[in-house]
Order: sequence, then C-alpha cells, then structure tokens
Amino acid sequence: MMTMKSRAQTTTRTALAENPLEGEQLLLDNLFGSSMRVPRRPQPAKQLPKPEHYKVVSISLYVEDIERLNRMVNELKRRGHYKANKSQLIRHALAQLDLDTIPKT
Repeated sequence: MMTMKSRAQTTTRTALAENPLEGEQLLLDNLFGSSMRVPRRPQPAKQLPKPEHYKVVSISLYVEDIERLNRMVNELKRRGHYKANKSQLIRHALAQLDLDTIPKT
C-alpha cells in the first residue's frame, strides 16, 4: 500500500525526469506557426577518456622562480618558438639534469 508521501515523491521524481514541454510542439505550431520551438534540454557532455600519456601535477615554486620561468618562455617566443610554454621548458630542463650536480641542502 502506497502512502500519500511516497506517491507524491514518485510523482515529483517522474515530473522531474520528463520534459513537461515535450509533445506540445504540435500545439505550438498550430497556435504560433512553425517558427515557435520548444527549447530542448541540453544534452549531458560526453565524458572523454582521460589521456594516459601525461598527467596534470601541481608543484610549488617561489615567486622569483615563476617569474624567471615566465621570462624564459617569453624569450623563447621572441626567438621564434611560438608554441613554447612552461611545461615544455621544465621537461627540457629535466632532460638535461644531472643528479650528481644537485647540491645537498
């Protein structure tokens, strides 16, 4: 036996799941002409698979280091490397890094 509360909840869920304007296009066409259109609900965005060849990471840098990095990227762009960016510059620096030259702090 369904109570009043559960019946109301079912009705609310059904009403929210359905578009109340759906099926009324014929009526709108007859009243206002075919130029009147029922607005459609936006479709949920399709979830693209996450790329596996890279990951987004967050690192902390001192303000001076960020400014230096930005200046270096701007200089590369001035020299014609128009697609230069911070990630590219950091990857290049990592490839050149010799761990034996890192001082102990």
